[in-house]
Amino acid sequence: MTHTGTSRWRRRTGEYASLAAALEAAGDGDILTIAPGTYRENLVVTRAVTLRGPDGAAGSVRLAPLDGVPLTVRASATVQDLHVEGQDTAAPALLVEDGAPELSNLRIVTRSAAGLEVRGAARPTVRRCSVDNPAGVGIGVLDGSGGVFEECEVLAAGQAGVSVRGGAHPRLERCRVHHASGAGLSVTGEGSGLEAIGCEVYEIKGTGVQIASRGSAHLTDSSVHRTSADGITLDTDAVLTLSDCDIHDIPENAVDLRSRSVLTLTRSTVRHFGRNGLSVWDPGTRVDANQCEIHDSTGDYPAVWVSDGATAVLDSCRVRDVPDALFVLDRGSRVDVVDSDLSSVRNTAVSVSDGATAQLDDCRIKEVSTGAWFRDHGSGGTLNSCTIDTVQTGVIVTKGADPTIERCTVTSPAEAGFYVSAEGRGSFHHCRVTGSGGYGFHVMDGCRTTLTRCRTERCARGGYEFPEDGPTAEDCTSDESGVLTPPVPEPPSVLTATQSSPGLLGGVPARSAATAAPAPESVPDRPARASDEVLSELDALVGLESVKREVRALTDMIEVGRRRKEAGLKAASVRRHLVFTGNPGTGKTTVARLYGEILHSLGVLERGHLVEVSRVDLVGEHIGSTAIRTQEAFDRARGGVLFIDEAYALSPEDSGRDFGKEAIDTLVKLMEDHRDAVVVIVAGYTAEMERFLTVNPGVASRFSRTITFSDYVPEELLRIVEQQSEEHEYRLAEGTGEALLKYFTALPKGPAFGNGRTARQTFESMVERHAGRVAQLPLTSTDDLTLLYADDLPELP
Repeated sequence: MTHTGTSRWRRRTGEYASLAAALEAAGDGDILTIAPGTYRENLVVTRAVTLRGPDGAAGSVRLAPLDGVPLTVRASATVQDLHVEGQDTAAPALLVEDGAPELSNLRIVTRSAAGLEVRGAARPTVRRCSVDNPAGVGIGVLDGSGGVFEECEVLAAGQAGVSVRGGAHPRLERCRVHHASGAGLSVTGEGSGLEAIGCEVYEIKGTGVQIASRGSAHLTDSSVHRTSADGITLDTDAVLTLSDCDIHDIPENAVDLRSRSVLTLTRSTVRHFGRNGLSVWDPGTRVDANQCEIHDSTGDYPAVWVSDGATAVLDSCRVRDVPDALFVLDRGSRVDVVDSDLSSVRNTAVSVSDGATAQLDDCRIKEVSTGAWFRDHGSGGTLNSCTIDTVQTGVIVTKGADPTIERCTVTSPAEAGFYVSAEGRGSFHHCRVTGSGGYGFHVMDGCRTTLTRCRTERCARGGYEFPEDGPTAEDCTSDESGVLTPPVPEPPSVLTATQSSPGLLGGVPARSAATAAPAPESVPDRPARASDEVLSELDALVGLESVKREVRALTDMIEVGRRRKEAGLKAASVRRHLVFTGNPGTGKTTVARLYGEILHSLGVLERGHLVEVSRVDLVGEHIGSTAIRTQEAFDRARGGVLFIDEAYALSPEDSGRDFGKEAIDTLVKLMEDHRDAVVVIVAGYTAEMERFLTVNPGVASRFSRTITFSDYVPEELLRIVEQQSEEHEYRLAEGTGEALLKYFTALPKGPAFGNGRTARQTFESMVERHAGRVAQLPLTSTDDLTLLYADDLPELP
């Protein structure tokens, strides 16, 4: 021990048999240099001494008592170059209880409650120390204490890496916390706070940073990454400020806030997260982000999720390369976005539902599927001076939502600039659509929408598509070169709504307002064939006896109902929608076409035409496009039959985020709203259709009956080949019919078997083989050109 006192007798160096004896003899300012070795003593430092290992031999001194606290500091001492090992699971390895000691170059290894614990009035300065405690807390700061930790490292912790509670308030500078089984940094309790500068939290089995119960923290120039749970969580009035921070490679939520917590982010980045980048819940919870970036989601969740009355504010931020950018749900929830960029979004940039509100000012939305979708009643807000570029659909408004869209421009949408359906509302002022692949403004029936001084340019299907009782439109213009008749006195590019005729635009029916591009292709009306003539064609089909009986029973019911109405009697309500089940090639499409013609001949359907679609025609690749596609298919079928083949594909067994449900929901509503305009027939394999109707009871309730199409037997397949031969002026030679019957009997009836299609393909193969044979003959007779032989049959697969 080196004494530093001024008296002569104190200026000397002494050696002591134990550390306790040296500490007992030491005075303030004395320096205790510990010889290399392992010391099984419990040291308590109560004076302002210096306790250190030998120069040039860092780590050669081990404090390792069998139980208790190896080192307790209760004074403004200096402790350096020691290796502290705790053996007592109930006690910290290093305990600082008072004073402002300086601790440096310490290595703490233990399996105890805490590696380094600071309590009470202590305010230590801890530099370049490491803590390895796989059983408990790495560093605990509690009970109103504080201190500064510089370049320290928590190598492992069985609980939190750094735990702050009980009103403590430490400062961390350039520290690293990793391989903790609890939170990396944990701050709990009113008055508890943490300031971290230049720190790194990573390889955490729990949450990276956890602030709770009125705790607060401020992280600057720090990073949180590679956690097993959320990156950062705030709960119950927690407050956190992040400045110049980087939160990345998080499998769950990058940041999750609840219960009136407040988060402020400045110039920070949130990236590579598995769930939400920002997850904000509950009334009073708020996020303020300025000059931040949120990008590169690795999961299938929105980048920013705001619900249950929470608020998020994004100013000068960028959100990109995510499935969805902003989802705002529930009444009272709100998001305000100013001067920000939302780009490369696979689905919807801004989604507002369940009464939530979104306010976007001077924002840029680019390369997304849907720019903004206001989904349902009570949902709204304002888009002001925003640009939406390279999208499928710019803005969608549905189910009573009522946003205000002002001075916004949609450029190059693939399907529509603005789409309003399902009683959506919305006010559009000074908006513009340029280069749409569909319509500029597409407003469906029953939507109370207002357009003022809007303009469309170069829209492929037309500038404006409105129903007869369409929206209120004032001073709206288009670059289209003309309008549909009747002509109007005003220039054809100006659309004006009048009080006396709200369904007209400048005197032109609203549906005709958009035109330099050709109107959607329509199915020409054709003279109705008599029902007997169509039924005769149905009877001429091979087989299908039970199907024919079902169709005749239906048409008889409809015909009698029509006659009862004419006689002034009540007519039973007959649901005309049908389910066709059976294997491919059994005539389902043909019967659907004839059924439409029969209903047309009976005056039930206006046109009776058939529109055949499947999943690929109805389901889009992003949120919003499916409803549009389904609506358009339904519109094409107005007055006729909408035939949906393989309808079960709209409801796969493992649906997940599949958009087929959106097609089903849209279809069910359209069938209810326009029950007399379109007959819908869904078709597919028997077992799959039974599952489809079970999974979607709302669909099942819309259909009157199921008609099963049985497989063709060999005799019926032979008859189809005979019909094909007669139609194409061929004949079956003697014995060919018997050969065909044996062929169809032996033909495998697996999944690839096409029934009537197989019979037609067999005939086509016979014709090809016949041609190859006859082409080699120098001279040919009529029999040569018309007779098909058994040798012309293809090989069995």
